[in-house]
Amino acid sequence: MKRTASAHWSGGITDGQGTISTDTGVLHESPYGFKSRFEDGPGTNPEELIAAAHAGCYSMALSLGLGNAGFTADSIDTKATVTLLKDGDGFSITAVELTCRAKVPRIDAATFDSIAQATKLACPVSKVLKATITLDAGLES
Repeated sequence: MKRTASAHWSGGITDGQGTISTDTGVLHESPYGFKSRFEDGPGTNPEELIAAAHAGCYSMALSLGLGNAGFTADSIDTKATVTLLKDGDGFSITAVELTCRAKVPRIDAATFDSIAQATKLACPVSKVLKATITLDAGLES
């Protein structure tokens, strides 16, 4: 299975403009640029898209892990925060913070935490990222 996205950029780094598209059409020429990446301008940015991908992947992987252990979640809500810092002449993604809250009937906190932590390592997006990934997973009643 392969999934594809593309980006187009024209102009300089601060005055240029770009668009990002996915083959599914969910994103179609979605704008991004310097202001949406490093300031508070309109549009998306690569870090936001990585965060969305990681949150979605983690939530699905946690559902799988719970299912393999005999549990089904009523809900799983995951937020991913990607940190981009200045690194010499460029920038680096230095961390991803996952915050997950789940409602899972009949599970105790220790079992949930064990599955949540294992999922952090097993999630395909976690595997591809080289940043430090932290996780704050909490069980809600």
